[in-house]
Amino acid sequence: MTAGEELMQKGEARGELEGRRVILRRLLTLRFGALPDAARTRLDAADVITLDTWAERVLTAATLEDVLAG
Repeated sequence: MTAGEELMQKGEARGELEGRRVILRRLLTLRFGALPDAARTRLDAADVITLDTWAERVLTAATLEDVLAG
């Protein structure tokens, strides 16, 4: 793999991660209202696996805290 290809893959991965954050932030806001600073900070620091787990919980969680638990 060339250096250019590697950079392209890293950029795509970052874009995918940010896209997940944007969608999850939107879903959480629609479901629970304005997000507190602590929740936004956690979203910004989360990895792909965590974001996917939280996105699945949006469908069944009763509270924002339930989504972001563990």
